[in-house]
Amino acid sequence: MRPESPVCPSLVAWGNAWLSGHVGLDEAADHVEAVGGPAVAGDVPLRKYLANLRAEGLSELRLALPAPGDPLGLSGPPPFNSAAVDAGQAAIAVLAERNLGLVPHPDRRGSSYVGVRLEVHDAGPVRHDLPSLAEAERELSGAMSAAIEALSSVDGPAQDRPEGPARGGELAPGYPGRAHRVSALATRLAVVLRVADERGLTSGQVAVRGAALRELDRAVRRAVVAAHHAIFEPVRNP
Repeated sequence: MRPESPVCPSLVAWGNAWLSGHVGLDEAADHVEAVGGPAVAGDVPLRKYLANLRAEGLSELRLALPAPGDPLGLSGPPPFNSAAVDAGQAAIAVLAERNLGLVPHPDRRGSSYVGVRLEVHDAGPVRHDLPSLAEAERELSGAMSAAIEALSSVDGPAQDRPEGPARGGELAPGYPGRAHRVSALATRLAVVLRVADERGLTSGQVAVRGAALRELDRAVRRAVVAAHHAIFEPVRNP
């Protein structure tokens, strides 16, 4: 899967909404498959797989959005980390006695079938050093301001604006309004990052622009992760 695919964010958002009683299993699975096509974990259909995990004590789903050098949300073991970094994303199922890492891959059978196969790995303990929603929102705001300031001083060829609404920033019922807001903003900024390029810039301009975009990318990923975990955070005023 490409890192910008919304499969794991959708799985985490709607899976957690199901686990917390805000939606049913069928509705949650329908939303996940709406963005990636029919989904299986190993060879088990997504609905049945989630139900089986629930019977094993599934309590929450966590999101990992790693990049090379920044294993955001990952805590091993190495085979899972490596697969998640290659995919740019993973979901972690937190069970009563173990954790499982789910890494999405395109699932193509024949000429017309296109879906998602979740590769199942053993996963390490939940990371407790991830940002809270409030922390991630502040980081995103700071990185966005710094990027605007840096990029406004770099003259280069005009960039086309992305067309159409960004997908993957929509959270499920049960998430606080602040999480919806942060996730939507981060998703829009992720689209900007994907269309940004360095054509026509000098080496100095590339350095300025690259540093700003890297910091913004890190803040965007941290904001998306924090928003998708916010359903379990204590409610606080913005």
